[in-house]
Amino acid sequence: MAPSDFAKASIPDTVENLTTDEAILLTAGVGFWHTHAIPRLGIPAVKVSDGPNGVRGNHFFMGTPAKCLPSATALGATFDPILVEEMGLKLLAEEAKSRAASVLLAPTCNIQRNPLGGRSFESFSEDPHLSGMIAAAYVNGVQKGGIGITIKHFVANDKENDRMAYDSILSERALREIYLMPFMLAEKYSKPWSFMTAYNRVNGTHASENPHLLQDILRKEWGSNALIMSDWFGVYSIDHAINAGLDLEMPGTNKWRTLDLMNRSIDSRKIMVRTVKERAQKVLEFVQKCAKAAPEVLDGDGIEHTRESDEDRAVMRRLAAQSIVLLKNEGGLLPLQPQKQGFKRIAIVGGNAKAIVLSGGGSAALKPSFFVTPFDGITQALGSDVQITYSEGARATMTSPTLDFEIVTEKGERGWIGEFFAHENDDSMVPLSTPIKIQYIDETRAFFSTSYPEGITKRWSLKLKGFLKPRPVDTLFEFGLASSGRAKLFVDGELVIDNWTRQRRGDIFFGSGSMEEFGTYPLKAGVSHSILVEYCNVRAPADTDPVEAIMDTNPGVRLGGAEANNPDNLMEEAVRIAQDADAVIAVVGLNSDWETEGYDRTTLALPGRTDELVSRIAKANKNTIVVTQSGSSITLPWADEVSAIVHSWYLGNVTGEAIGDVLTGKVNPSAKLSLTFPKRLEDVPSYGHFHSENGKVRYGEDIFVGYKHFHNRKISPEFHFGHGLSYTTFEYSNLRVSDPVLLEGDMEVSVELEIKNTGPVVGSEVVQLYVTLPATSDLTHPPLSLKAFTKVRDLAPGESRDVSLKLDKYAASYWEDRISRWVVERGDYLVRVGRSSAPEGLKLSGKFSVPKTFEWNGL
Repeated sequence: MAPSDFAKASIPDTVENLTTDEAILLTAGVGFWHTHAIPRLGIPAVKVSDGPNGVRGNHFFMGTPAKCLPSATALGATFDPILVEEMGLKLLAEEAKSRAASVLLAPTCNIQRNPLGGRSFESFSEDPHLSGMIAAAYVNGVQKGGIGITIKHFVANDKENDRMAYDSILSERALREIYLMPFMLAEKYSKPWSFMTAYNRVNGTHASENPHLLQDILRKEWGSNALIMSDWFGVYSIDHAINAGLDLEMPGTNKWRTLDLMNRSIDSRKIMVRTVKERAQKVLEFVQKCAKAAPEVLDGDGIEHTRESDEDRAVMRRLAAQSIVLLKNEGGLLPLQPQKQGFKRIAIVGGNAKAIVLSGGGSAALKPSFFVTPFDGITQALGSDVQITYSEGARATMTSPTLDFEIVTEKGERGWIGEFFAHENDDSMVPLSTPIKIQYIDETRAFFSTSYPEGITKRWSLKLKGFLKPRPVDTLFEFGLASSGRAKLFVDGELVIDNWTRQRRGDIFFGSGSMEEFGTYPLKAGVSHSILVEYCNVRAPADTDPVEAIMDTNPGVRLGGAEANNPDNLMEEAVRIAQDADAVIAVVGLNSDWETEGYDRTTLALPGRTDELVSRIAKANKNTIVVTQSGSSITLPWADEVSAIVHSWYLGNVTGEAIGDVLTGKVNPSAKLSLTFPKRLEDVPSYGHFHSENGKVRYGEDIFVGYKHFHNRKISPEFHFGHGLSYTTFEYSNLRVSDPVLLEGDMEVSVELEIKNTGPVVGSEVVQLYVTLPATSDLTHPPLSLKAFTKVRDLAPGESRDVSLKLDKYAASYWEDRISRWVVERGDYLVRVGRSSAPEGLKLSGKFSVPKTFEWNGL
């Protein structure tokens, strides 16, 4: 019997035939990535895999090389559901199949409440309508490809610090209009096969055991049939979660839902067998959907593969380029056309120019099958007629750069050799003399997670051996060593870093690791120095924590390093080459250390001396172009000093190619900011109440999130939500707004206008429509809210095109707390249309009038 034969099974009959123990087993996972199989009844296991900007597969350690796609904020910036759906169908669904996975744990459609949030890069936008429509497109694309979606994190999971415990305290109106809205729109337009609950509490109750969220809203009000699963280790009880409607606990390690504990809960009447079988039935329905949609996955060999094609690479490159936002372009410096502009020498500077920056960190991280740096992509795009000079200028790293491409084996292969040692027994700290596994490893950030050799003991050790590539001149080299566990670094047999005897606790490896410790070593020109890292998965005592705990779920070790250059010398070198160049491209920003799952950022500023670097470069050369990389907002104190600014987010494998395409005009940029870029952190709506105070996070800004706050308070940001320039110009005209057509519990309004390309080149434009509700009640409403958008593609110079947008009840509704219903109020609704949310960007205005108030519920 093939696993996919379960597609033909009768779910009611299967549930009827389940023993209580089998039903219990189905309600929790097995290992890290699988649901439970019941062979007796032909029920197969289903494998899930992390997203959202790719499909990693089973392993954090030595994972299968994969496609890394642009971050969610970048996808939001496309304002292009059609393109995002294509990505889901052609790239993500096929990637999941190549990883033998039936389900993708994505997309993340939480709200960009504050750009300091560690996982902000994983969420589409600060705006609920944009978030919901892009999420729906993502879900539709992947599920059309036969792969199930797990939309997450349900709900109000907008920060990382204290994420398992903090209580998101917010009004029901803010919950409905802002934080639930993206999930609501995704449910309405795409029907995700599953929802993942958030780690945090919502108004006092953890999301995984919150009946208001899971039963009242998702099941009853929205009528969702989706499976509800927990985030990993996001279950904190048996009876509360089971009774609230959590169908599946993940993962299957260190779980609550064991046979013993579940049966004891049944015997004590905390839960009913009936309820357990209801949860098991949802799991069976989920498994059956997977069996029907992509039987080849369940019937396959379970082996993960890397598959690349020229067609896939072209889609990735187009997707990445379409997400890049042109923020500023004074004097038409861009696109760069060196021959026309007379540019013979171009300097490239910045800590991100040659760095491998493809994604934020945490669950979203994966091993890229290839990567093109900004330096290489820009150099290739500019061509051989231009002389390129380079200087790092200022370090941008939080931790030392990994040495993935700097360490080689004795045979000269990139990487090193790992020897895994079991210990005398589970409780012993003494390793056996003979390794149980010898493995080639091509990464110097090794997060083992659950990827252990067979036969390993609970406590185990590892030796990593390699050689540092020879340097052309004598160099003082600074190494950095961090570990979840304990570690030592030896160079040529000499102890250089001791992170073994005593440690300082840090945030690396999902908050379980040490702080990075540093040591220097003088390298001799032309010499391959030997490198040895000794590691054990038992952490050392620290001043703040004497416990020598075993790292059984998050063990890892990371070795980085770089030449110990004087920061002042780096800065002066960058200024010098800028002065000698015709134009400068500064590539600066954040990386997966700054933006990651596990902790929040502490500042919106760029790292180290980056802002100083940009200012000094701008003074040295008037033709300065800045390319910024980050998954969320950053401050740009030098914005008025430079000629051009391009924001590229995190773009994945093809980063450099996409940036090169936009800078040189091969692609005319058309993306718009999916979140506001403030001038300072103090202007952010949740400033002062973003952190957890005694476990409580108070959403004091209420419904005034993102641009709604900036408009309400009349605060000018650096760049408005929806802002984005083009290498051409557009004219908006002839706005027509129809009278509403009232339907049963709904309404329709047609908005039409004309758009013309008034510039010199072909371009695409995102038309944005904002609505202002009437002030006829005693409720306060945002000054404007995005309610519709469309992308007008490839308008030729001088070409005009008619644009049509549709509004429905969602565009005119607010949540009325007192009656727990949506209300569309009688009155006049202002409609504004334009190229951004900025007042000067909304060129056209009109109105429609709703003749009578009506209420609604559901979707």
